Amino acid sequence: MASFTIEGGHPLRGTITPQGAKNEALQVICASLLTEDEVTISNIPDIRDVNNLIQLLNDIGVGISRISRNEYMFRAADLNLEYLESDEFVKKCAALRGSVLMIGPLLARFKKAVITKPGGDKIGRRRLDTHFLGFSKLGAEFHRIEGRNVYEVDAKELNGCDMLLDEASVTGTANIIMAAVMARGNTTIYNAACEPYIQQLCRMLNSMGAMITGIGSNLLTITGVEKLCGTRHRILPDMIEVGSFIGMAAMVGDGIRIKNVSINNLGIIPDAFRRLGITINEDGDDLIIPRHEHYTIDSFIDGTIMTLADAPWPGLTPDLLSVLIVVATQAKGTVLFHQKMFESRLFFVDKLIDMGAQIILCDPHRAVVVGHDHQMRLRGGRMSSPDIRAGIALLIAAISANGTSHIDNIEQIDRGYENIEVRLNSLGANITRV
Repeated sequence: MASFTIEGGHPLRGTITPQGAKNEALQVICASLLTEDEVTISNIPDIRDVNNLIQLLNDIGVGISRISRNEYMFRAADLNLEYLESDEFVKKCAALRGSVLMIGPLLARFKKAVITKPGGDKIGRRRLDTHFLGFSKLGAEFHRIEGRNVYEVDAKELNGCDMLLDEASVTGTANIIMAAVMARGNTTIYNAACEPYIQQLCRMLNSMGAMITGIGSNLLTITGVEKLCGTRHRILPDMIEVGSFIGMAAMVGDGIRIKNVSINNLGIIPDAFRRLGITINEDGDDLIIPRHEHYTIDSFIDGTIMTLADAPWPGLTPDLLSVLIVVATQAKGTVLFHQKMFESRLFFVDKLIDMGAQIILCDPHRAVVVGHDHQMRLRGGRMSSPDIRAGIALLIAAISANGTSHIDNIEQIDRGYENIEVRLNSLGANITRV
């Protein structure tokens, strides 16, 4: 088990560039299974979850060439389909939530796949019903394998249909899209997730020969094709990392430029920080966050306390609420955070309370933060990272705190952030990996 030792209070200054988007990478890498031709993907983040998925594809027989640190070529020409049914494969899938995105492509191309309960963050119930219901509507059948806690899914043929998703699940939408692109006839997906990463997946599939319309909306129409070809694709910057850097710059920055953020694909993320009083300047495709001696939380027009809540795109992504909560601890004013999607994601605030933050955890979904207005800094402490996003939020808190902090279980942070301590140390942080 690795940990970080952080000496807090060092101001950060300089320029930092966000990595490629983790969530998009998991989708488009799995999409390479849809063709036997070469698929080249650039700006792939060098992080634990993505690297484990790439290794899993290698295990099933995908030819993989690493062109550079962040660019790979995939060729799924000769897969070992028997390995897909092995206990070893099932065990590896159970440790990696992103493996669920292999099901749609395998079902589309080979008409069968194996499903087990995937791993990932322990942030509450993360059901897969949306995936299964979508596959079933396309004609797939599920068979439980007794004694192995897995399901085999197969279909003699996939046929397009109209479906209304029970929730706008991002991975569910991606999986169903990848299954439908080679189904017979037309598929319409209502209540589809429309995040930029879903848009990117659709554009990549269209460049491979798929026929998808309605990209960017919650109504997608897919006309099935018999075969897809190879392509080249570049992954967007990671909007969650951009938001994390905005939070760091606000808390302990002395002038930070975040380069090449793809501003048009950030949605309301910058405005969410602006509601906490953070100044964010735009320069081309860069964001510049100046030093903040103070920042004041907005109130609503009628004077009531500001509420920030997560919502499906184009609403605020739930992945950034942890960072926003940390930023609010040093703001002037009070804000209510409402985490609607996962019932365990806010439990990390106990660690912030131990550091001196004024937070009331109302219930598993709501927390009220009363900011210190920089009159009292957080104090260092010992903590453990429960998930990727809480982990980076705790790291931000530790960087801004008085004294030395220790964060255990940083493998969780490594799952989503590339070489994070080296990149932050280059800005002036003092982080040591133990």
